[in-house]
Amino acid sequence: MPQSTSPELQWLALSAGWCALLWLPYVANRFKELGPPGWAWFPPADPPPRALWAQRAWRAHLNAVENLVVFAPLVLAVVLAGRQDAGTALAAQLYFWARVGHYAVSIAGLPIVPRTLCFLLGVGAQLWLAGRLIQPG
Repeated sequence: MPQSTSPELQWLALSAGWCALLWLPYVANRFKELGPPGWAWFPPADPPPRALWAQRAWRAHLNAVENLVVFAPLVLAVVLAGRQDAGTALAAQLYFWARVGHYAVSIAGLPIVPRTLCFLLGVGAQLWLAGRLIQPG
C-alpha cells in the first residue's frame, strides 16, 4: 500500500519550489534594464540593478537559498528518524509562510522590523525541527 507524503515533506517541496522561482522577478527586471544577454562566452560584469525593488528581490532570494540549506536537511532528518508530529508539521508550514512573507516584505521595501520578524519566524521553525531531533525519546 503506498504511503502518503508527510506534511513536512510537502512543505519542504513547496519551500524549495518557492525558492526556485524567486529569481524570476529579478531576471525580468534585468531584461527590462539591459535587454537579453548577448551570445558572448564571457559577458561583461553584471552591473547591479537600478531598480531598488530588484536589488531587494535579489538579496531576499539569496537569503531564501541560505535558509533552505538549513531547513531541508532538518525536515529530511525529522522524517527519516520518524520524529514527525503535529509540531513538526506546523513548523514546516510556518517556515514556508515566513519565507513567503520575508520575500514580500523585502520587495515592498518595508522597514526592517517586519522583515526581521519573518526571518525570525523561519529560524524559529528550524530550531523547533532541530529540537525535535535532539530531544530524547
